[in-house]
Amino acid sequence: MSTSESPAHPRFAEALRALGLEVDVRRFPDATRTAAQAAAAIGCDVAEIVKSLVFVARGIPGAVGPGESEPVLVLMDGSSRVDLELVRRVLGATEVGRADADLVRETTGYAIGGVPPFGHRTRTRVLADRGLLAHAVVWAAAGTPHTVFPLAPASLIAHAGAVLVDVRERVA
Repeated sequence: MSTSESPAHPRFAEALRALGLEVDVRRFPDATRTAAQAAAAIGCDVAEIVKSLVFVARGIPGAVGPGESEPVLVLMDGSSRVDLELVRRVLGATEVGRADADLVRETTGYAIGGVPPFGHRTRTRVLADRGLLAHAVVWAAAGTPHTVFPLAPASLIAHAGAVLVDVRERVA
């Protein structure tokens, strides 16, 4: 299926064309909004799902301005949680918190549950957790809560312009 016939969100389909990427975008009748829903629909392990999570960081050195906030996208495997303190340290920020639904849509152009790892409305700093590289293929949202696509994690990270980091919450 060409990206012009793709079930992906039009902005994401355009991003795929611009990047010269041909991926198999799959649409499911039931929502794939959560990592568990996506894994069940695809038939893969939850850890093979990529969560694209938007956070707000304040006080990043050399960023927008002192005390100003900046959205940051974190790519994390579906079975893990983001450790906000580790994200804060990686960025050198004074504070990091979760973005609300309005900021997610304003920044990316997509609703929560359908945010892809690239093809966003605005250029955003992207961090990718190293744990994604543990898989041969990962699955990410294609711009809607019903669409996903597979890609090798190294390719996904490169196309997202992500910095590889360790920001996974450690389980005691």
